[in-house]
Amino acid sequence: MTSLTLGRAHVAARVAASLLGGYAFVWGFTTLGIVLGLALGMPYAEAQTLLYLLAFLVFLICFCWAFVARSIARVWAVLAGGGALMTGAAWLLSPVLMH
Repeated sequence: MTSLTLGRAHVAARVAASLLGGYAFVWGFTTLGIVLGLALGMPYAEAQTLLYLLAFLVFLICFCWAFVARSIARVWAVLAGGGALMTGAAWLLSPVLMH
């Protein structure tokens, strides 16, 4: 494998991690944030609007971090794993907090 091919594969992996992993992380952040906002008494529309606005900033941070982090495996673990954990937490907490 030449250095040019390795460079292209590395960039493609970073782009995939930044877009797909960032999307998963923001999805989890948004769902968990909306559930917690509702639990704190916010109306759904306000919680949704607030988290959608914050989602742009969080995605930008995730996107940029995916390119400056040393390990692509760590990027995938944090973004995809964190997104899955936050989504799972929102799914588990929503019936408990919404009573």
